Amino acid sequence: MATTDAGGEHVERPLVTPEFLENRRYQTDLAETASSDHTLVCLPTGLGKTTVSLLVTAERLDAVGGKALMLAPTKPLVQQHAEFYREALELDDEDVVVFTGEVRPDDRAALWEDARVVIATPQVVENDLVGNRISLADVTHCTFDECHRATGDYAYNYIADRYHADAEHPLVTGMSASPGDDEEAILEVCENLGLSDVAVMTEDDADVAEYTHDTSVEWNRIELPEVVVEIRDAINEVITDRLEQLKELGVTNKSSADVSEREIQGIQAELRKLMDNDQSEGYQGMSLLAEIRKLRTAVTYVETQSVESLRRYFERLKEAARSSGASKADQRLISEPKVREAMRKAGDYDDLHPKFRQTRMLLAETLGIENGERVIVFTESRDTAETLVDFLSDHFETQKFVGQSDTDGSEGMTQSQQQETLDRFRSGEFEVLVSTSVAEEGLDVPEVDLVLFYEPVPTAIRAIQRKGRTGRQAEGRVVVLLAEDTRDEAYFWKARNDQKRMKRELNELKSVAGELEARLDQTGLDEYEGGGDDADDADGTASSGTSEEETAPQRSGSTGNGRGSTDNKSTDENDDSDGQAGLDAFARDPSGAADGDETATDEEGSGAPDDEGTVASAGRDAEEDPVEIVADQRELDSTIARDLSTRDGVETRLETLAVGDYVLSDRVVVERKTVADFMDTLTGGDRSMFEQVGDATRHYARPVVVIEGEDLFGARNVHHRAIQGALASLAVDFGASVLRTSDEDETADLLEVIAGREQETADREVSVHGEKQSKTLPEQQEYVVASIAEVGPVTARTLLEAFGSVEAVMTADREDLLEVSGIGDVTADRIRDVVASDYEP
Repeated sequence: MATTDAGGEHVERPLVTPEFLENRRYQTDLAETASSDHTLVCLPTGLGKTTVSLLVTAERLDAVGGKALMLAPTKPLVQQHAEFYREALELDDEDVVVFTGEVRPDDRAALWEDARVVIATPQVVENDLVGNRISLADVTHCTFDECHRATGDYAYNYIADRYHADAEHPLVTGMSASPGDDEEAILEVCENLGLSDVAVMTEDDADVAEYTHDTSVEWNRIELPEVVVEIRDAINEVITDRLEQLKELGVTNKSSADVSEREIQGIQAELRKLMDNDQSEGYQGMSLLAEIRKLRTAVTYVETQSVESLRRYFERLKEAARSSGASKADQRLISEPKVREAMRKAGDYDDLHPKFRQTRMLLAETLGIENGERVIVFTESRDTAETLVDFLSDHFETQKFVGQSDTDGSEGMTQSQQQETLDRFRSGEFEVLVSTSVAEEGLDVPEVDLVLFYEPVPTAIRAIQRKGRTGRQAEGRVVVLLAEDTRDEAYFWKARNDQKRMKRELNELKSVAGELEARLDQTGLDEYEGGGDDADDADGTASSGTSEEETAPQRSGSTGNGRGSTDNKSTDENDDSDGQAGLDAFARDPSGAADGDETATDEEGSGAPDDEGTVASAGRDAEEDPVEIVADQRELDSTIARDLSTRDGVETRLETLAVGDYVLSDRVVVERKTVADFMDTLTGGDRSMFEQVGDATRHYARPVVVIEGEDLFGARNVHHRAIQGALASLAVDFGASVLRTSDEDETADLLEVIAGREQETADREVSVHGEKQSKTLPEQQEYVVASIAEVGPVTARTLLEAFGSVEAVMTADREDLLEVSGIGDVTADRIRDVVASDYEP
């Protein structure tokens, strides 16, 4: 277990690098607990949660085999974990692989096969699961770092569901220094990740106390200069004016500028009621509310950040107001006299916020007088971060650390730039790191002498994460700057109270862990199989939790199993007197055949009867040959592709589609629009609905437009005749089928049904037309033949194999075509009509 040498005690276990890990009893105790069940590990920042996870991973790889997956929310954190795992585990470096967006999807699929440990961002793993590029079947340990993020639609939740369902021997470890603000939030995280045990260590535990040091927290109150107050007050007067107008509409009693976000959400809810009743006051009020939100942001900039940040924000507002399709709110805002006066005063102000001078003084005290070595300055705003770097660089060696995305007027940092900056900070090449929130969570930033909050943060979790950058090896210091009588104070006291409550909750959680586990069991989490030696059922597979029958509403035409199966009646029993099939014939049958239909297909996908008038079916086996749905990468913003990827008999694939959002066969492409998106395409936008559907029509014979959401005719102040005209144009002018769904779940159901009918009943294959990548010569030949008379790829291959070339297919006469297996009179006649008829434009 542990051995003592000249350097002290070290962990000695299979697969763990000898004499590398210091033996800390609290870490080994937590690892022992986490090895036996799906466990939430709570440990203060800087005390080695990653080591706990690594010890569990080493044990699982040694005892059970398979591979381990570790998920972390940011690319820098992924890289940091990878370096640690490569050093701490006796594995070849290539056995520990990194999955981020900078690794090509095809490369990730290949790397996954041979990897022993994969360390990844959750979005990449989510994409690879939805795209069917990887399988979690042989993952024997899955770690969710900073697991407090497992709320809402965050990728952690989907991955956890898939892991519990797909893995043969699952074991989950969730790690966080701050799992939630209260017990209910912690329970939500546990439920979302399928955790059934909680292991908590606090700074008060004897085993932990010797590795922690006191971190003093100071808050420095700062008085705003008179000019800054004047700018703020001018903006607040406009907020008050807009609130008075909303008050006249009867949606609020509030008129003072200190309106809270909760009150704004209440106003928004009242305005939506007016909009639902198609009252113009609702739309008018929403525009006013949009102004208020922008003005509140401006107040935050001038109060808590800097006048320079406010100037940059005003410039962005002016650019937006000048752009095509600018909102009325933006246009009114920049023409408002009081706002223009505030902009003028901000432009004339030749000083920075007093926080800048206070920051410089604190850094001089820490790095000069006290001979400190490193300082981290946290700020909410990238504008402020860049201004601070410029200001501080005259006196200290200073570098910024920001996220990867570009924003208006600001470039992000690439992953390699982030890594290089951290390496240089660790090695002492510069003294001051000015960071936005990207460095808050989990990064192994070196011990610093001072953590400076340029402004307080409103949540306890983020405050704890920031403070965790100091006090690891020696006493640390945290200073929070507060502008008096501003939102700074409200945020500070909220976070302070939340932290006290969280610490109390964690201590209580520690003392009532058994009771919490009982509550978790009551939620049904005990249906997930536990880890360790009891990980598999009698048949060697893990339970996936509550069945679909228990959790999902029955789909149209289904027998309760969620798959739309029918009753196995004969065709004669289902036929109406006029020869039309009954409704049961339209339900998707997992066997792939229409009920009682044993006739071979004449031509694939024509949807036409053969010579005897019978609709043919190929009769696929859905279990052996699932339907395939290709989704555009950008559709991952919705839950549809994720939902489809979890369904039996459905296989999803991700592509960057040149046309449409979903491809369901070689002739069916779906353009999905929410009601809001649909309205945007009618009232302006980068690319109209009609251009998109026009592209779909040129590449696919059966384009489908799905409009998703409620109240199409009341969602905007758009005349109903205009909406009807647009729908008519899509159907009549473009030949698109326009279908309505109420939400994402219903859209997913519809896509599955259409794909099933196309691929199982009509035996059509999926073909991504208009794709950007080049095709092989055989693929191009198949594409040419398949496009004739809607032949389809299967018959195209049959024809090419029979005749040997595209030219031979084109010149074959009707009798020769009929000799090919599967070609009937209808198909032969259509091919000859297309090839031999005169062109008449």
